Amino acid sequence: MPGKPGRSSAKRGRSRARTSEAHLRRVTIGTPLRHDAPIRLEKYNAAWPRWFSREERRIRKALGPRAIRVEHVGSTSVPGLVAKPILDILLAVADAADEDSYVPALMAEGYVLRIREPEWHQHRLLKGPRTAVNLHVFSEGSAEVERMLRFRDRLRANPDDRKLYARTKRELARKTWKYVQHYADAKSEVVERILAGIPPSLRPHGPSVAAALGPGRHPRGRRARGDSNP
Repeated sequence: MPGKPGRSSAKRGRSRARTSEAHLRRVTIGTPLRHDAPIRLEKYNAAWPRWFSREERRIRKALGPRAIRVEHVGSTSVPGLVAKPILDILLAVADAADEDSYVPALMAEGYVLRIREPEWHQHRLLKGPRTAVNLHVFSEGSAEVERMLRFRDRLRANPDDRKLYARTKRELARKTWKYVQHYADAKSEVVERILAGIPPSLRPHGPSVAAALGPGRHPRGRRARGDSNP
């Protein structure tokens, strides 16, 4: 669940460098899990698309036509990219705020609701039953749906952006993070620059654009979705 500023609008996204612990506690169902360690990244695994296909079948079986879109997103959806071994899946439904229309059916298949963020595109996150899965639920037509797909497709199509993102991930993964969400927050600047189409040669070097800009000058980017691990 990538970072946010207190209460900025969903249209502008979130600008704060790190999601507060108070926010994590407020949106997490249950207790947020502390990480207190570096992030384990793995080389691309050719089995990840097969695991996604299995989960897609499970989701569509549970929801039928209520599952308007089921997409493999995040780093495990990009061939050749290092990633945490957790599948990120995007589910678009008619109204993500109407939990009764999809949560009970998914829970019957073993999914567990862990995040409820009505102020951020009505985002919900469920954890998978047997495969390590973050299932991100948004309403069909949400700008965040298109944004996640656009970022995935850009990384798939652009080797330079893919290399930059991989390098950033590796550099950040070596650090110790209290919550995995803080690692995701730290990637927000490079995500925004990739989405903006800024050539790699014009981007600040290193894992954090915020560090290059100087204290208190974080760009107003959105959260680096697809790395939540509550």
